Amino acid sequence: MKFFPESTLGQLEFERVKSLLSEHCKTEYAKVKVQDLRIHTRIEFIHLELQQSHEYKLLLQQGQYFPNDIPLNLSREIRLLQIPGAMLNGEQFMLIRKLAESMQAVSRWFDQERKTAYPALAKVIQHTHYDKKILQLIDEILDENGIVRDGASAELGRIRMSLFRKRGELRRVFEKILSKLNKAGYVADIEESFLNGRRVVALYAEHKRQVKGILHGESDTRRTSYIEPEETIAINNEIFALENEESREVYRILRELTGKLSAYADLLSSYHDVLGEFDFIRGKARLAVDINGNFPMIVDKAQVNLREAYHPLLLLYNKQAGKTTIPVDLSLQEKNRILVISGPNAGGKTVTMKTVGLLQLMIQSGLLVPVHPNSEFGIFKQLMIHIGDTQSIEFELSTYSSHLKHMKHFIENANGRTMFFIDELGSGSDPNLGGAFAEVILEELAKKHAFGIVTTHYLNLKVMANKTAGILNGAMGFDEKNLQPLYKLIIGKPGSSYTFSIAERIGLDRQLIERARNLVEQDHFSLDKLLNRAEQDLQQVQQKEKELHKLLHENEKLKKEMQVLLDKEKHNQQVELLKQQNKITEERIVFLKEMERNLKQIVFDWRKAENAEDKKQLMKQLQALLFKQKEKQVVEKARKKITSKYEEVGGAIVPGAKVLMKKNHQVGEVQEIRGKKAVVKIGILPMQVSLEDLVVVEEKTNGKEEEE
Repeated sequence: MKFFPESTLGQLEFERVKSLLSEHCKTEYAKVKVQDLRIHTRIEFIHLELQQSHEYKLLLQQGQYFPNDIPLNLSREIRLLQIPGAMLNGEQFMLIRKLAESMQAVSRWFDQERKTAYPALAKVIQHTHYDKKILQLIDEILDENGIVRDGASAELGRIRMSLFRKRGELRRVFEKILSKLNKAGYVADIEESFLNGRRVVALYAEHKRQVKGILHGESDTRRTSYIEPEETIAINNEIFALENEESREVYRILRELTGKLSAYADLLSSYHDVLGEFDFIRGKARLAVDINGNFPMIVDKAQVNLREAYHPLLLLYNKQAGKTTIPVDLSLQEKNRILVISGPNAGGKTVTMKTVGLLQLMIQSGLLVPVHPNSEFGIFKQLMIHIGDTQSIEFELSTYSSHLKHMKHFIENANGRTMFFIDELGSGSDPNLGGAFAEVILEELAKKHAFGIVTTHYLNLKVMANKTAGILNGAMGFDEKNLQPLYKLIIGKPGSSYTFSIAERIGLDRQLIERARNLVEQDHFSLDKLLNRAEQDLQQVQQKEKELHKLLHENEKLKKEMQVLLDKEKHNQQVELLKQQNKITEERIVFLKEMERNLKQIVFDWRKAENAEDKKQLMKQLQALLFKQKEKQVVEKARKKITSKYEEVGGAIVPGAKVLMKKNHQVGEVQEIRGKKAVVKIGILPMQVSLEDLVVVEEKTNGKEEEE
């Protein structure tokens, strides 16, 4: 991406974001990559880096372990491996071993399941491979402390065995001499020491001539002399020679190992880059967690569609201060490419511009940004900015001259993939002339199909934005009652500067305010007042809309609760119906069990009966039991048949009325009333029935004709 001017990244505070990112990186590789952070213009690079940051952020939020917790900065060691004849020491080999071990852990972490779940992270290792030979070569020669093993070569084993024996012999001889001198009272308090790599006895200075040997030195007070006894000189010489042989053999072995590993220098370099890349991705993910960064949608065209967008640095500052940050909702499309923001000073116009610019830089450099995930970012190839006083003392340019110089560059170089930001377009000159130039500049940028945001107090630009294709108005909200900026961007309308309102609220002399009003053109003042009133009306409408949404939300909640109650009541009714059905079934089961018990009893008594009379009585019981059951079934069948054709209506029993006989469930017509009885005609036969056993019925409209 191209920038104008060179200070663009600093003005948009992108360098501060890079500093925060660098603090999260541990390796030198990642820190260098942050310093040289690339701002891409190709969608495949942007999407890959955002996806990698997003996947690592998921790992952090889910508390999953990823094996890149050991920072390794091995650029020097790897360069030494690539130099013929160079040699690494044991400590450096241990660092190389850690590098190979870390790569082994990363390779094992990416099993098939994780490669599917985290495809973007898996791409980091797709062009390298883990070779176990590196660990094997090191482990054959060095132990876990980086010391060359005795078995690294036969010669080294022989030398160290000889050293072991000679040191044992020296210890025995020395202890014997020390014991003898101790008894003679020659030995000082510290008894023995090592000087120049030789084992020496510490004697009182006055006795140093009593012992044959080599004087290696004296204490600072000259009260103690350090002498190598004559008996141990030859043994010490042999040990010294063996130690030199050991050093030469160790040097040879390490140099040989360095030569073998040099064949893997390029592979180890790729390991170093891979682990550094994961450290860089982890840094981006941790920064995203700090600023609530998300992965928005990316499209390969020029556009901006922000939802709930925050300035990351302002968000962090307000979070520490316990303040609320107001998000920005903003959309720049092909039809509306340029936004003209107006409103009071200190209302958030410049912060809104910087928010959009900084988020665009972050997203094109692969950093997750604090926006709603449904936001859409396009891709721009150049970014131009003119914010604040850019007066150049060196070139003796005034503020307005510098302003025009920047505008000249904007107009000459802008195109459909340009994003620009201009703070106070046309300021620094006569309002009428500056406003005219500002209008012309804005028209030219619109013709170039560039995308951008402009802030202004000029009324002519506000009017122009309403009638020019590709340009739209925006205003920063202001609470006139409390004289407080709302820091909220309102798209589609221009904003008032609230010049006179602010003056009145702070208590400026009314006469001064009136004099100022009289000096302003009436049309200009009326328009500003109209904008002021329109903004306040819009705020009221938005407040009412907010309250309406709240009521709708509550209504929806009550509707859901009512539906739950209805479903619960329906469920209760179904349960009650099942209970009634179960009750009927249970009563029938009880009846059948009682019938079974009675029949079994009759059968049992029949077998025990001794004479014909007893059996006759049992037959009568059986007939009575079966007849009673049959009678019940007949009555129940008749009742169901009648109730399917007739319904009870109640009322007085009079001649001509149709009535139901409760006992036998028959329907007839009343002929006459005789006291407490009625003559009812059933079929062709009349019969007298008590009025208490009758109920008035009416034939159902959908019923069939009564069967005789």
